[in-house]
Amino acid sequence: MNDLQNKTKIIRRKFIGNASIVMATIAIAPQKAFAKNQQLANKVRIGIIGGGFGASFYFHEHPNCIVEAVSDLRTERRESLMKVYRCTKSYSSLTLLLKDPKIDAVFIATPAPDHVKHVIESLRAGKHVLCAVPAALTLEDCYKLRDAVRQSGLTYMMAETSYYRQNTISVRKFHEEGRFGEIFSAAAEYNHPGLEALWFENGKPTWRHGLPPLLYPTHCTSFLISVTGERLTNVSALGWGDQSPLLKNNPYQNPFWNETAFFQTNKNHPFRVEVNWKGALTNAERAEWRGEKMSFISAPTESSEHTIIRSVNTVGKDDAGFQIKANVTDQYTQTKWWQTDLLPEPLRHDSGHDGSHAFITHEFIDAILHNRKPTVNIYEALAYTAPGIIAHASALKNGECMQIPNFDN
Repeated sequence: MNDLQNKTKIIRRKFIGNASIVMATIAIAPQKAFAKNQQLANKVRIGIIGGGFGASFYFHEHPNCIVEAVSDLRTERRESLMKVYRCTKSYSSLTLLLKDPKIDAVFIATPAPDHVKHVIESLRAGKHVLCAVPAALTLEDCYKLRDAVRQSGLTYMMAETSYYRQNTISVRKFHEEGRFGEIFSAAAEYNHPGLEALWFENGKPTWRHGLPPLLYPTHCTSFLISVTGERLTNVSALGWGDQSPLLKNNPYQNPFWNETAFFQTNKNHPFRVEVNWKGALTNAERAEWRGEKMSFISAPTESSEHTIIRSVNTVGKDDAGFQIKANVTDQYTQTKWWQTDLLPEPLRHDSGHDGSHAFITHEFIDAILHNRKPTVNIYEALAYTAPGIIAHASALKNGECMQIPNFDN
């Protein structure tokens, strides 16, 4: 056990006396109990790997974090990372960065096909790991990743943004307060029309070329799983493609632009997920949670208001004159949770993916310092990721119903 882990165990003991406060506040977000300007003596020294997505977080603003070094294979991206994080040290590869004894943790923001390889390399070097989505692209790698995290004893977290979208935080709070009653069905969609612009760079294909939509499922699956804790157990999925030349010769042998999955949960609830790369669509990451007493419908865009429908006992009539229950529909003005003490004061500002980047930054650092599991730990990460892998396999078999393995055991 290294010095950082020893120190964090001591810090953790100091909070045991406040356990009742922790349990009272954990319903909204686990980090709240520790967010009020905690200036801990110890700091996490982190390395950032990947100058694209990796440049959009706020580790340099966290009061308990120091960006020790950055890395990217490209010189210009290394320089950009150094500027963003106000860091003077850089490495030309992950392997070199991992040799730095000052670094406690890393953020892996490399291409998706490299995630498992890079995470395992980092864990073996004794570093805690935050990794971009998805956790893995194959079932074999899901098992390999789970086993590596277990064996390491280190912190692993997946940087899933939908967990910390402002409306998801609200919905999680409403669910824990019992306002929905039973959430009996849900739906989610991730639309990214025009994604093919990222398929090629300087005439060469990138890792995104032909990426099957359902291999990138976590922005959708997390909407339900992070709220109710359910696991997705079975799926039937279909895909749509148009024989476009752009789809040909992609490394995934994927024929689809868009895919739709129909999941069954371990509570026997239906959950529809759509991931779409092409079409007359609004760019969106949104969901609908439908309950006995209340339903919540995400706005089609981040700039518009969400909708809440409440079940009431008032009797009405539809436009054909038939009797209905006249449920009440209201617009929900979204609470800006990033303005609250869910975050340390320096991080209380808007950030990428509807305010989620600041929350992910804090959750990872706080989980390390308090020696606790992060919200999107290895088990949650695989619960979000693996269903999409099976769903894509189902789509390739024209909707065959397939079983999803459980990685919790």
